Order: sequence, then structure tokens, then C-alpha cells
Amino acid sequence: MFKKLLSCSVLGLALAATQVQADKIVFAIGGSPQSLQGQTAQEFTRRLQDRLGDAVQIEYYDSGQLGDERQLVQRLRMGTVDLAAISSIMSSVSPEFALFDLPFLVKDREHLKRIDRDVVMTDLAESAEQKGLKIVSTWENGFRHITNNRRPITSPEDMGGMRIRTPQSEWRTSMFRAWGANPTPMAFSEVFVGLQTGVIDGQENPLTNIYGARFQEVQRYLSLSNHVYSPIWLTAGAGRWNSMPEEIQQAIMEVAADTQDWALTRGAELDEELLESMKSTGMQVNEVNREAFVEASRSIYDTFAGQVPGGAQLVERSLMLADD
Repeated sequence: MFKKLLSCSVLGLALAATQVQADKIVFAIGGSPQSLQGQTAQEFTRRLQDRLGDAVQIEYYDSGQLGDERQLVQRLRMGTVDLAAISSIMSSVSPEFALFDLPFLVKDREHLKRIDRDVVMTDLAESAEQKGLKIVSTWENGFRHITNNRRPITSPEDMGGMRIRTPQSEWRTSMFRAWGANPTPMAFSEVFVGLQTGVIDGQENPLTNIYGARFQEVQRYLSLSNHVYSPIWLTAGAGRWNSMPEEIQQAIMEVAADTQDWALTRGAELDEELLESMKSTGMQVNEVNREAFVEASRSIYDTFAGQVPGGAQLVERSLMLADD
């Protein structure tokens, strides 16, 4: 009798825990509220909360309050975070995602949408699921540019010896090493102080991240390179996702898809607005010699094709979508 009562008690606690978990969705990002990542996450949170009403509470955390992206990936797998925005470190989770670390792969945002449809949500999403993660949607981090305190950058030769902060991505570090720089992986939260103190000479990020983190206050030169398009992937832990009611899954996917359109439009608007704002702060702005950088990047494509299973086909399929 005691064992039966204990069994019922344990079952009751488990059901109660499941109910509490179903009553809230914990959503976290590493970016600042001012960045496009932060703006998009807030828009998604607002829309999803409106869609779900009072039945489910969205708990939203930004600025790395629940950890950096590596920690958030672990929290997704453990189920202590339900949704997170994950960017460059996805290539360390599944090597196929390094496709988006290849320089000059994405032509424009329409091209990105086609790659998302035909490559990300098929091949890349499947590879992530094998690592315990569910890719829900692709949002925008943006086209990346280079800032520094030493000189304008027009060709790879201008980067010789520069200490450039990169995300913790082997492909991004390989890229900047191929260009002659001294890549220095560093958490995003540490970059401002690193630039301010001279520990690093420069960094590379989308304009929204540069402006949102106030790097224009501690950087002299902005070189418009568009060298990489960085997506943000709205991601869930596969186990937690599969335990969600179907109607919650459907709501998240539909709101996330609508938010993608919002993010791409907002990203294009911000590129224009923020460039003018940074010029007004006194930053010297120039464009790079794209052909010189493309030529210096060929080894990165060769390495990707040789190291990543199916890498050559992923690149070929993505490039073919440029002019659809």
C-alpha cells in the first residue's frame, strides 16, 4: 500500500512539474537589447505572447543573463532553457553550419532566404537534430564589417599583424589568419574593454552589433567589407521541443517565420541608419577591395570542402541559389 501511495505521489509530482514547465517558455539570447538580435528577440517575444495569451508566460532574458551562447546550447540540451538565439558557434555544434563562415557566400537577403529554404531547413537542421538541437527559424545577425584603431583596411595586406577579435569559430579565425591578421577569439561581452585597453586592435561584426555595443566609441576606422553574412538561429533542445504540445510548437514556428520577415526588413533599414550615425561620431568609413579579399579566401573554401562531409555540395547548392 505504501509503495502504491509513493508511486502515485511521484507520478503526481512529475505531472505537476510538467504542467509548470508547460505554463512558461524560457527564451534567452546573448546579445544586447539594442542589437538587431535583441530587437528581433523582443519582437518575437511580444508576438508569441500575444498569440499564446495568458495560458503560457514567455520569460525573456538578454545580454547573456543566462550565459553566453556555448552555455545556452548546454541549457537547451538540459531543458533549462526552452528557446535561444544561437549564431556563429553553431559550427562547433555541427560542422555543416560553418557554411555561413565562408567569406562572400551570401549575395543579399533574398539569396539568404533561398539558402534558408533549400539548405538550412533541410541539411543543416537535420545535422543539428542529430546533436540534440531543433532549428526553428533563421533570423538575421547581419552582414559583417571590420573596425580597428590602426588604419583603413582596403586589402588583406592592410590587416598584417592586426589583433582582430573573432567569435570562437575555427573557420572565422582561419579566415582572418589567411588575410594576414592575428585572430583573437573572445566572448562578445569582453570586446569593448579589449578595444578600449588595446588588448585587441579591432573586431568584425554587423553594424547593429557594432553600434549596439558602442564600439564606435573606441574604434577609429570602419571598413565596409560584407565579408560574412551571419544568421541567428532560433533554437530549441530537441527533447524539450518534442515534449511541447503540438499547438505550442505550431505557434512558435508560425510566429518565428513572421519574425524572420520582420528581421530581414529591419536589418536593411538599420544598415542605412547606423552607417550615417557612425559617420557622425567621427569614424572614418571606407569600402574594401572585394576582389582582393575573395582571392585571398580561396583556401577557406578548399578546406571546407575537404573537411566537412558533403561540404562541396553545400557550397555549390548555396551559390547556385544566388540568381534564382
